[in-house]
Amino acid sequence: MKNISDYDMPSVLRDFLSYLQTIKGKSVNTIQVYFFDLRVFFRFLKIHKNLVDKKTEFDNIDISDIDITLIKTVALSDLYSFMSYVSNNRSNTAYARARKVASLKSFFNYLANKAKLLDINPASELESPKILKRLPRYLNVEESKQLLSSVKGEYSERDYAILTLFLNCGMRLSELVGINLNNIKSDSLTVIGKGDKERSVPLNNACLQAISDYLKVRPVNGVKDRSALFVSERKQRISKESVQKIVKKYIKEAGLDPQRYSTHKLRHTAATLMYKYGNVDIRALQELLGHESIATTEIYTHLDKQQLKDAVDSNPLSGFSRSSDRE
Repeated sequence: MKNISDYDMPSVLRDFLSYLQTIKGKSVNTIQVYFFDLRVFFRFLKIHKNLVDKKTEFDNIDISDIDITLIKTVALSDLYSFMSYVSNNRSNTAYARARKVASLKSFFNYLANKAKLLDINPASELESPKILKRLPRYLNVEESKQLLSSVKGEYSERDYAILTLFLNCGMRLSELVGINLNNIKSDSLTVIGKGDKERSVPLNNACLQAISDYLKVRPVNGVKDRSALFVSERKQRISKESVQKIVKKYIKEAGLDPQRYSTHKLRHTAATLMYKYGNVDIRALQELLGHESIATTEIYTHLDKQQLKDAVDSNPLSGFSRSSDRE
């Protein structure tokens, strides 16, 4: 994947992204999301304002000539037209539209209140679509074991270690590929999370054994990034895309649905199993997962129907009735 600096973009957008990185401390991944969202908006804007030939492919529309003069013409109605466009023409889900709203509000807030380039912020009244909160998908214990048992082949030690860390530590994909050899200290692992925040993750016996087995076969000679823990077939730090393919491959091998489960679902799985079976305090789980807000952690504390039934049945009033009271 190209670096943000490699893309052509207007100076006003580049300045905004620099502000996010240097002042707000946003991660590279977050900055990329802002860029992609705003690039879609700028391309739409040129179509909406009749500034580009309608025969031009959307992804080929040049945005480098966007300037503050054009941006000053943007009204709230244009922003809602954009939201309608991404919903109808690009099949964006409510979640994707909400993310774009957040990107637009942040961008226009920067222009109006930080850069002082706008007198009126057209996004100040822009509303975000409602997102239905759904319980996260996760593998149960047997499905998790099934997935681990499916690992085989030339790179089985590496792949098994990857799946084991996902399922036991609940780390993010970006955190896993960023692990360096010197991040492993005895029975703990240091990872760099969102916003470049560092945290320590304990390693259980399964993780320690899997890492040990992998290190015995990990390539040493000719490795381009010698510090990287997980190395690809080309002897360089394994990419996020490669890990996603590996996970999808074994999910399929395990007889599970690759459309339902992904690397992030393995993070859901680890968090859910720890909370469900480990009597983990919600604050401890928050620290382990690297969540800034406790509200984010709470989505992992969903309970199955049996647990809910047991909770209701354990209520001391569960056996009380009017008839028993009269006896």
